[in-house]
Amino acid sequence: MLQTSNYSLVLSLQFLLLSYDVFVNSFSELLRTAPAAQLVLFIIQDIAILFNVIIIFLMFFNTFVFQAGLVNLLFNKFKGTIVLSAAYLAFSISFHVWIVNLRWRDSGRFIWTEGLQTLYVFQRLAATLYCYFYKRTAIHLGDPLFYQDSLWLRKEFAQFRG
Repeated sequence: MLQTSNYSLVLSLQFLLLSYDVFVNSFSELLRTAPAAQLVLFIIQDIAILFNVIIIFLMFFNTFVFQAGLVNLLFNKFKGTIVLSAAYLAFSISFHVWIVNLRWRDSGRFIWTEGLQTLYVFQRLAATLYCYFYKRTAIHLGDPLFYQDSLWLRKEFAQFRG
């Protein structure tokens, strides 16, 4: 069972990583003339996204629902967050590789291709949705229903078996 003090600590860490993600998405273009600094920010951002995904899965594994064998219930309930997190990570890594590759050779010139602009739009749209769904999932996983036997869980288990 996830105790309140542990949940607060985990939630704070998740929100700190999300805040860093938003910060890098907002201000990384200010460092376009310093590609090495931008590369470091992007690497840390991608690692932060990956850590957030790992933390969510660890929270899933800690629930009574998961331990009771209703993995499918958790997957169906949080499918959007799982898929969106994977898509956002893929968009972010793709965007970061592309932008650093273009700017590394000539950091003084403004380079913005149509393909890069399209990827930028998709990455930022995915970032917005990711922040919303991730935050919603992190808060929703704090519900005591997920950490104890309850009538709701028994009904879900009966539907799953029948």
